[in-house]
Amino acid sequence: MGFEAAFDIVTSWVDAGRIPGAVLGVLELREASDASTTGSATTVRAVGAAQRVPIERPMTEDTWFDLASLTKVIFTTPRILDAAAMGILDLDAPVTQVLSELRQFDLDAWQRRITLRDCLTHASGLPATWPIYTYGTDPDQLRAFVIQRDWPHGDPVYSDLNYMLLGFVLERLAGAHIRDLDPGEGFAWSADPAQAAATEYCPWRRRMLVGTVHDENAAALQGAGHAGLFGTAASVLGYARGLLDGSGARPEALELMRTPVGPTRTYGWEHPYDGWSGGAVCSPGTIGHTGFTGTGLWIDFDAGRAWTLLTNRVHPSRWSDSGVIELRRLVGDALYV
Repeated sequence: MGFEAAFDIVTSWVDAGRIPGAVLGVLELREASDASTTGSATTVRAVGAAQRVPIERPMTEDTWFDLASLTKVIFTTPRILDAAAMGILDLDAPVTQVLSELRQFDLDAWQRRITLRDCLTHASGLPATWPIYTYGTDPDQLRAFVIQRDWPHGDPVYSDLNYMLLGFVLERLAGAHIRDLDPGEGFAWSADPAQAAATEYCPWRRRMLVGTVHDENAAALQGAGHAGLFGTAASVLGYARGLLDGSGARPEALELMRTPVGPTRTYGWEHPYDGWSGGAVCSPGTIGHTGFTGTGLWIDFDAGRAWTLLTNRVHPSRWSDSGVIELRRLVGDALYV
């Protein structure tokens, strides 16, 4: 495994000032000597700064990151799929099986035909995103806005709105807001600013964001299914290990996470395609996902390997040429040398 080569690439990005800092972590499954159990070996290394503005703080292996859209695959997807496996949800039934009030003033509205499967696979036709945070300050009123709005119908695209609806479904089933739900071992809905990677100066909130969610819509909703989870490289790899060894999800849920539903997607995740974020060398049995703040997780089931690259590429501003898309591909390829 080319961890050193991959980490050298990450270091070169930091040295060139393209990203402030990063943590690279790799996990390899290994059979124990008695062949009855499976162990693992993990390598994690940090480089650069967790924060540069207005103060300097070093990146460490234990730095907490705003995982952004990794929330979709680490929190929301497995919970929806597990509920389906237990017979609580029907993936092919409309979202109205739980959110009965969806577009309630037009019973013929196309939105009332959106299924959970549509949302999981980003096939609904909902817009990619929307500045929901600009429509008010009350989180419950904003939830009602999302549920009742006559959203325009378009070609299927990767959509935060799909996962907002899935998050609302989880909230309705639990009878509580997402931020009141258990985020999973090693994860949280916020982080100690002294231990967290800074993201961006937010003109809306008028401050540098450190330890609080970067995504404006997730902040306004005070918890959402598409973003908001915080974690470390260790917690992300711990989740990946559970999928690799089968202990972290019900078999039916894990099978769907690995099942292609088109040229780029599985249920929640992406699978390899030309130019995808995981590089060109991983096996066809790999799934992966990225987050806007500069995070990513990839799991190669055929190789028994998972890797995470966590960066604060939006610090102090998203409006810079971080080159993180290229960086992810180069790192993924280098790990297989």
